Amino acid sequence: MNDMATPTYDRTVEDLGNIVELGHVNVTVPDQRLATIFYVSGLGLTRDPYLMSGLDNMWINVGRAQFHLPARGPQVVRGTTGLVMSDTAALLERLGRVKKDLAETKFSYRETNDGIEVTCPWGNRIRCHAPDAERFGRITLGMPYVECDIPTGTSLEGIARFYREILGGIAGVAEDARGPHAWAILGDGNKIMFRASPAEQPPYDGHHIQITLADFSGPHKKLLERGLITEESDQHQYRFNDIVDVDTNKVLFTIEHEVRSMRHPLFARHLVNRNPAQTNRAYAPEWDAWRWAMPAS
Repeated sequence: MNDMATPTYDRTVEDLGNIVELGHVNVTVPDQRLATIFYVSGLGLTRDPYLMSGLDNMWINVGRAQFHLPARGPQVVRGTTGLVMSDTAALLERLGRVKKDLAETKFSYRETNDGIEVTCPWGNRIRCHAPDAERFGRITLGMPYVECDIPTGTSLEGIARFYREILGGIAGVAEDARGPHAWAILGDGNKIMFRASPAEQPPYDGHHIQITLADFSGPHKKLLERGLITEESDQHQYRFNDIVDVDTNKVLFTIEHEVRSMRHPLFARHLVNRNPAQTNRAYAPEWDAWRWAMPAS
């Protein structure tokens, strides 16, 4: 008989719910050259070398997630996309170097007590954080959250209920230093959050986030019954736009979700991430690739 005390664990920490992946944030951009300067030269991210390699679209890898940037008129997320990036001092240097090339755009950046706030050439807000295992999990590069600005008075619990009861996710309402917010888990270490903002909301312009579901058909049936499906894309994918009150079907917030199944050919695809510190003048063999996860402690 083992007399040692049996360890106890909080098993709920391991739960993901039905939403198993935040795959990408999609915003259209009118200028692929400026997008390259901002996302690749400035932020130090990696253009996908295999897919969307022409001038009509650009996929930018961020650890296990992506930005998708089709070439059309600009779209702007009504909120902020959060990134984890290891070397914030190097990030500030890169942003400083591209400042001149982006001078005639909405590009800006500033340091805060919670990272580096960056605005893309067309107004998308990105908040870059240093790695923090307790807060973001064991990533050194990634997209841990998308934070949506919602009108004051919108029901936070109503939004959380939608993600729980319609999509089968783990979701709730919490409060932090910046106030109350609704949240839902989008896979390992990733979330979508909703915070009230006094600012006037611009009209929704069609940008979207992509998520993957383990139970793909169950939420589809519930969304279809409510008349919320906006596109039957293919066997592995559908889309909806509105987050609604579960009781009344009243629209609470609009942001398109591109919903994929775990059988989608692109699910959990390995993404190439480069080490932005590598240059032709300061080159270190075997350090071309960036390891997006922390080493075992």
